[in-house]
Amino acid sequence: MRFGFSTAGESHGPAEVALVHGVPAGLGLLAEDVNRDLARRQQGYGRGGRQKIERDQAEFLGGVRHGYTLGSPVAMLVRNKDYANWEHRMSPAPVEDPPDPITLPRPGHADLAGMQKYAFDDLRNVLERSSARETTARVAAGGIARKLLAEFGVEIHSAVYRIGAVAYPKEKAAENAARADESDVRCPDPEVTEEMKAEIDAARYARDALGGEFVVVARGCPPGLGSYVDWRDKIDARLAAAVMSINAIKGVEVGMGFGVAAHRSSEVQDEILAGNGHLERASNRLGGIEGGMTNGEPVLVSAAMKPISTISKQLRTVDISTGDETKAFKERADSCAVPAAAVIGESMVAVVLAEAFLEKFGADNMADIHAAHDAYARRLSEAGVAAR
Repeated sequence: MRFGFSTAGESHGPAEVALVHGVPAGLGLLAEDVNRDLARRQQGYGRGGRQKIERDQAEFLGGVRHGYTLGSPVAMLVRNKDYANWEHRMSPAPVEDPPDPITLPRPGHADLAGMQKYAFDDLRNVLERSSARETTARVAAGGIARKLLAEFGVEIHSAVYRIGAVAYPKEKAAENAARADESDVRCPDPEVTEEMKAEIDAARYARDALGGEFVVVARGCPPGLGSYVDWRDKIDARLAAAVMSINAIKGVEVGMGFGVAAHRSSEVQDEILAGNGHLERASNRLGGIEGGMTNGEPVLVSAAMKPISTISKQLRTVDISTGDETKAFKERADSCAVPAAAVIGESMVAVVLAEAFLEKFGADNMADIHAAHDAYARRLSEAGVAAR
């Protein structure tokens, strides 16, 4: 089975669950490998009160024994501590006095369309699953993908380069992404970090929220992940779909992205140079991907996140039960979730790259995958076409 994952769980339900399939046997894996990124996802200036309640920790329920994967699906559970406060409203079993339905859909959310699609009369049934709390399980799955890729020298980082009107050059953010964890907003520049924090404070004071942009950088990818043969195998298309699936993401770019449209061809392509026994690129404007395949340069994927939809300044809506115009329902929320989205972006990029990596080098066990990877690197080196 191809590497991938499924999630289950509701925002205020008992837990979030991730089932990761296609994991090779023999990969060293501990809970700490997953919990590190779960903690990073909860950080970031502008987060709401939910992060003060939850302390996300993954529990392995299957697929791991004595610190190594078995080749079977890896099942993980992350408990929702806040469930204790919501047990009556979110009980899987029937309750004698069910809570009143929520009928005031919020603009920008899945509320209205979800109610229409599934014939619900209570938007609680929609918002609990469509909540970004689901990305907890994604980050848990991404932790396994990241651990797998690290075995072969692939490192993944992210950085925020815009929050609201405050921006930092994307190229510099990508170059210095490894330092982003030092910043409360995941921006590598200390001065810009403080400007972004002030921007978030101003939005919070106005009872509003901010979006922004982040870039994910994957270094060490071998050339040839993905394929030009079939549209479904193109690695840039798969990365774009994965990152776009994150809550509130409205735009995805690879390399220069939309910026290529403003330049001539000679100003966009990455020229190929002869290095000392290997090939080099004069630039990385295309983000490490050509023809739907990695080319050995760092993979650069950036995304634009809209301001989150749940804000204190309630927006206009219609009460579905009466047809009257009113103000939208309000749930607790963040002022800015861009730093957290960047960490989730890392996880989704890791999952796609891990899937493509195992497609190329096999997926049964780590010994065979190492042998196939080493043989491929040796062939490229002997042919004089190894990437830098």
